[in-house]
Parts: sequence; C-alpha cells; structure tokens
Amino acid sequence: MSVHRFLAMARKEIVQIVRDWRSLVIVLVMPVVMMLLFGYGVSLDVKHIPVLVLDREGSQQSQDLLKRFQASEYFRVVGVARDYAELVAAIDSGRCRMGLVIPHDFSQRLATGQPAAVQALVDAADDNTANVVFNYAEGVVRGFSQELQLEFLQRRGQKQMQAPLSLEARTWYNEDLRSSAFIVPGVLALVMAVIAGFVTSLTIAREWERGTMEQLVSTPVKPLEVMLGKLVPYFAIGMIDTAICVAIGILWFEVPFRGHLPTLFVCSALFLIVVLSQGFFISVVAKSQLAASQAALLSTFLPSFLLSGFLFSIENMPRPIQVFTHIVPARYYVSILKGVFLKGSAIDFLLAELIPLGIFSLVLATLATRAFQKRLS
Repeated sequence: MSVHRFLAMARKEIVQIVRDWRSLVIVLVMPVVMMLLFGYGVSLDVKHIPVLVLDREGSQQSQDLLKRFQASEYFRVVGVARDYAELVAAIDSGRCRMGLVIPHDFSQRLATGQPAAVQALVDAADDNTANVVFNYAEGVVRGFSQELQLEFLQRRGQKQMQAPLSLEARTWYNEDLRSSAFIVPGVLALVMAVIAGFVTSLTIAREWERGTMEQLVSTPVKPLEVMLGKLVPYFAIGMIDTAICVAIGILWFEVPFRGHLPTLFVCSALFLIVVLSQGFFISVVAKSQLAASQAALLSTFLPSFLLSGFLFSIENMPRPIQVFTHIVPARYYVSILKGVFLKGSAIDFLLAELIPLGIFSLVLATLATRAFQKRLS
C-alpha cells in the first residue's frame, strides 16, 4: 500500500465532498435534526393525563379523592361530566384519556367499613399507555385507601398495624426515570448508522453513474487504497457528527454523562468503521445511487430502530427475533452508549459489546475490499 496514492485518493474524495456542498450540509445538519426530532418526539413519559370525572355523590370524601388526582403530576382533571353518556362521548372524542366514576354510596360504604369501588374507564387504543394510566390510577387510589383505613382504625381506638413486609425501591443510573436519558443515547446510534451508511453507499455507485470509473481503473491505485481513500473523509465527518450529537444530548437534553469521552469516541470509531464498510460494500454491489441509497436505508435504519434495543426491549421480543438481533451492529453500540452515558462503564466492562463490533468490522471490511475490483464489467 502506498501512502502517497492513498492521500491522493482521499484528497480527490474531499474535493468531491466540498463541491457537493448540499450533501455536506445534509450530512452535518441531519444529525442535529434527527436528535431534536427523536429527543422531543419519542417520549415514554406519560404525564398530565386528561381525566373527566362523573361524581354521582358529591360528598366531601369523593372530593378528597379527586383532589388526590389533581395533586398528581400524572393526571389533569379537565372537567366534570353530567351523566355517563357524556363521559363515554368524551372518551370517544379524545377529550379525555380516562373517565373516573364515583358511585352514589361512596362515602356511606366507607363510613361503615365496607369496600367501595371507583370505576376507571381508560382509552386503550394505545395499550401501553392504558397500562401506565391504570397503574398510576391504582397508585393514587391505594394511597387514599390507606389514609382512610388509618382514620377508620383511629376512630375505633385501634392502633395501626404495621405491614410485616415492605419494598424500598431505589433507582440506579436514571434516578428521575426520565425517558430522554434512555432514548437520546440510542438516537446517537440511529443517527450514526443512517448517516454513515447512507453517504458511503453512494461513493462507488457515483463513480459508475458519472462515468469516472474508467479513469479510476486506469490509475495504479490499488483497491484497498481506493477504499481507504474514500472512507477516511467520511470517517472524519462521522466523528464530527458524533461530537455534535453528544454535545446536544449532554447540553441540550441534559442526559447524565458519567463515563469518559475517550472511551465513548473509541467505541464510536469502531462502530463507524462497521457502518462505513457496510455502506461501501453496498455501493460496490449496487452500482446505482438509487439502489444503493435504498439498500443502505433498509439495512441500517430499520434494524437500528427496531432491533437494537433503542426503543423496544430485546428481552421482550420473540426468541427467534432475539437471536437475529445478534447480527445487528447497532445492538452492541446502543448498549455501549447507555453504559458509558448512564453507568460510566469503562472499556474493560464493554468487551462483550466491543468484541462483536470488532468482528463485524473485520468481516465487512474484508467483504468490501474483495467485492471492489478495478475492472469494467
């Protein structure tokens, strides 16, 4: 391998990138746009759920229960229904996500020590949100019920019985349970996979479509020098995009960063090598910018979005899909990002993810080099 020929090839690719300034702007601006869109648009936090109330009794105790819902950050009482039909119509129209029905004998049953049922009607068109709403509502009612039990025992002159077993929960790594701390690091993997795979998938295909492949074949530049010369400039751009996305995650979304930047950038560089080699291989095989771009998006965006653990837990997927995720490079990079950002993991704790990425980089780089031959066909 000649360093002089490699630098000449890299210089040629840099000139091509600078001339096509629109693509350069897209490559630098698109990560910012994707970070903002996914950071704000994808949220697992369910708060300020609109609730419509049908209070059939209107007693002091029923009002105390409603005040519990109003005081919760998870609920927002939007009004009071006159009858059951109005409550159902409000749920159907989307005016509220939950309807709360308090029976007419609510306080009477509580005063006599009998169980009183409060009905919660939840819009379950989104089943995940519905489960969350039910859990929040149960928590509010449970707290109110414990307070009533204490008052009932005190009125009878009995002491409160302490529960023999209690659970004291502590959350690690994401103490505030913010979904942005879980999502934003995964967005970085998604952005790097899409941008790096897309831009490199056009490198060789562009040479074929513009008719410059004949000139490239006539030069003494070797296939490995062509590959490295074309990928190194995009590797530099990818590292710049990584730095921009990390800065947005830490400074804008305030995601806690407990690791070390050198560890993060070393791991990111390895993942970039994998994605760049994959994009180059697609470009060599496709020989068409349209086909190459479609293949790159199909092989990077969908697996990174669905099968990397970025948004959907891999443990909850069917067993065959779990096995398939092991050949998705973004799976390992997402795990690395969450470990470095939230846990402060060092490199020696990330070997289980770095080793597969190293294998992917060797395999894809070898395939890309062997696939590219300096001949017209």
